[in-house]
Amino acid sequence: MLLPFAWMISTSLKAPNEVMLMPPKWMPSEWHWDNYVRALTMAPFGRYFLNSVLVTALSTLGELITTILAAYAFARLSFWGRDFLFSLLLGTMMVPGEVLLVPNYVTLARLGWIDRYEALIIPWTASVFAIFLLRQHFLSVPKELGYAARVDGAGDFRFLWTIMVPIVRPAIVTIVVLKAIGSWNAFLWPLIVTNSREMRTLPVGLTAFTTEAGTAYELLMAASAFVIVPMIVLYLLLQRSIVEGLARTGIKG
Repeated sequence: MLLPFAWMISTSLKAPNEVMLMPPKWMPSEWHWDNYVRALTMAPFGRYFLNSVLVTALSTLGELITTILAAYAFARLSFWGRDFLFSLLLGTMMVPGEVLLVPNYVTLARLGWIDRYEALIIPWTASVFAIFLLRQHFLSVPKELGYAARVDGAGDFRFLWTIMVPIVRPAIVTIVVLKAIGSWNAFLWPLIVTNSREMRTLPVGLTAFTTEAGTAYELLMAASAFVIVPMIVLYLLLQRSIVEGLARTGIKG
């Protein structure tokens, strides 16, 4: 896992004539820190960065809201067909995402959302896996807490946000981090639904280093390091909560 990352950093500091040497050369003869400056000025990475931040933040917020509400409904509310609907929802995880690319694109095109933020954000504001994960945590909370809250006059909405959500915080942190990483690194969908340079996200913006004349690998690796470092830092900061959130998934239910 660390070997590709180390190779990326090494290549980002090499001169162009050292990138494709055979046998490969791990350490550059001279460290070219200017590769990072050139990479960030070769394309409008400031705009790409803002697009990625906006898409990641809003899609993560949207998924968090839909996940909390849906997971609570499947875990705590009683309604006709609840278990069947949940099983049906889980069944959709068996459908490959590539199968839905064309139907989703056609739908967004008819809505007039192509090359707009709506196409980058709204389709990704719900996750079956996240609903399943949080539902399992909600099921692990004793029902007596709900009974006590109702005695005190709390409704479902207040009980959810003031009691349940704080209890399952590790799971919520896990969902947020996994979603943020997925949105930040998304390539195929943003590539399909964006046409202009102004709407590109960082992963799509990396294609600027591949032209008819070839690929500037040293600049591509420098830009790639800029793209992945924020998510690595986020994961390292919240690693303990992520592990705890995943470890408690199968407690009950």
